[in-house]
Amino acid sequence: MKSRCLCRLLIVILLSHIFYLGYGSSKKELNRSVSKKEALTPDSIISLMGRVADWQIQQMPNEYHDLDWTNATFYIGLSAFADLSADHKYYAWLKELGYKYKWQPYYGMYIADDIAVSQIYLDIYKREGKAEMLNPTLARTEWVLNHPSCVNLKWGQGSNSYDRWSWCDALFMAPPVYAQMYSITGDAKFLDFMHQEYMLTYNYLYDKEERLFLRDYRFLTRKEKNGEKVFWGRGNGWVVAGLVSLLEELPEDYFYRDFYKTLFVEMTQRVAELQDENGYWHASLLDTETFPNPESSTTSFFVYALAYGINSGLLDKTEYLPLVEKGWKALCEAVTPEGKVEWVQQVGSFPERVTQDMTEVYGVGAFLLAGSEMYHLQNE
Repeated sequence: MKSRCLCRLLIVILLSHIFYLGYGSSKKELNRSVSKKEALTPDSIISLMGRVADWQIQQMPNEYHDLDWTNATFYIGLSAFADLSADHKYYAWLKELGYKYKWQPYYGMYIADDIAVSQIYLDIYKREGKAEMLNPTLARTEWVLNHPSCVNLKWGQGSNSYDRWSWCDALFMAPPVYAQMYSITGDAKFLDFMHQEYMLTYNYLYDKEERLFLRDYRFLTRKEKNGEKVFWGRGNGWVVAGLVSLLEELPEDYFYRDFYKTLFVEMTQRVAELQDENGYWHASLLDTETFPNPESSTTSFFVYALAYGINSGLLDKTEYLPLVEKGWKALCEAVTPEGKVEWVQQVGSFPERVTQDMTEVYGVGAFLLAGSEMYHLQNE
C-alpha cells in the first residue's frame, strides 16, 4: 500500500514537473523578452506589423459586419501599414473591400461608428481620384449637414441617442471623415459642422482638471472603487488617436487648429503620467488596483499619439521618447509568434476585466497605427 502511494506521488511530481517545464517554455515563447534594439529597428517594426496584419486578415471575425466600426478600425490601421509596406497585397485587400460594398458607409445616417469606414474610402480616393470612391461618402455627409440632428447628448437614452457624438469614441470615428471631406473638396462647411459637433462633445465630456474624457454622460458622477473618477483607457485612446487624424488633415491656417493642437498636447502629457512601470496602460486610467492587467488597445492608441507628438514636434523628444519606446516594447511582448495581439479588452464602454488571451480586431488596428508612427520615429 505504501509503495503504491509512493509510486502515485512520484508520478504526480513527475507530471507536474513536465507540465511546469512545458508551461514555462510556452510562456517564454508567447511573452518572449524583446530587446530594445530588436524592437525599435525599422525593419523589425515592419516585420512585426506584417505578421500581425496577416494573422488578423486570416482571422476576420464573423460576428461583425464588414463595415462595422470594429473592422473599420482595423482597416484604418491596415491602411497606415499599407503605406509603409513593400507588399501591395494590403492595399489591394482594402480596395477589394471598397468595391465589394460599392464604397458605401454602413447603414446609420447619423451614427458616427457607421461612417468610420469612410476614412479608408477617402484615403483610397486621394490616391486614385475615382468619383465612385468618393460619392457615397459625399452624399452621406452632405445629407447630415443639410438635416442636422437636434437630439441631446445623453448616450443610450432613446433609440436616436447615437445621432450626435454623445460618446467619446465617436471622436475617432466621425470627425476625421469631415476633415478629409474638407481636404478633398475645399468646402469649409465640412469643418464648420465638424467643429460645432466636436465642441458640444468636448464641453460635455472633457474633464479639464484631469485632462481626460469621460466616456459618456453616465460617468459624470460615477466613481471607481478607489474613489477616483471613471476614465476608460480605450475611450481616451479613441480621442487622442482621432486628434492625430484631425491634425494631419486640418490646414495650418485653420482658425480652430490651435484648439485641437492644445487639446492633443494636454491629453498626451496627462496620459504619459499614467503609464505603468512595464510600459502599459490599463482599462481604467485612475484605478489600476481594480484593473491591474495591461490593456493593449489603450496602450497602442497612446503609443501612436505620443509617437506622433514627437514626430510632429508637438512633444519634446527627450522627455517622451523613453516612454514611447517602453510602450512599444510592451506591445511587442503582447504579440504571439503567430501574430495575435493579446490583452485587448472586449467590446464595451467602460473599464472591464482583461485577460491575456483576449484579442479584438480593433485592437489590431490600434497596434498597426502605433507601429506606423514608431516606424516614422525610428526611420527619421
